[in-house]
Amino acid sequence: MLNWKTVLAFADNGNPAPEHTVTKTDAEWREQLNAEQYHVTRKHGTERPFSSEMCHLFEPGQYACVCCDTLLFDAAEKFDSGTGWPSFAQPVADNAIAYQVDRSHGMTRVETTCNTCGAHLGHVFPDWPAPSGLRYCMNAVALRKVKA
Repeated sequence: MLNWKTVLAFADNGNPAPEHTVTKTDAEWREQLNAEQYHVTRKHGTERPFSSEMCHLFEPGQYACVCCDTLLFDAAEKFDSGTGWPSFAQPVADNAIAYQVDRSHGMTRVETTCNTCGAHLGHVFPDWPAPSGLRYCMNAVALRKVKA
């Protein structure tokens, strides 16, 4: 199970290798994604809080990257954080997510990206209870629900 110390070590020292990588040109991403998905995942944007019903859906299943279909999260790790974005306690695998220190907007945070294609997903914070203490705060438009 990942914890804040592990996340910071990945952000500072390098992320685990992904199973494979997906690389496309900017034109290919623009063709594949709608405007909001492109803005969030390829330009590191953020969707408006509470703009997606995904925050309130908790049925079984998994969540994949909207760009490359890599499995990222399981619904069993999803919880209602009240922040306006879908939140998860753990990714499906230690190498599913990549971590980078983000010093934008006058603060220091840890950005999460898909470790397969580099899509911006959101941020992870050390402010949730045990066992992991982690809150992966994800943009819903960066995720695609996969049926159980």
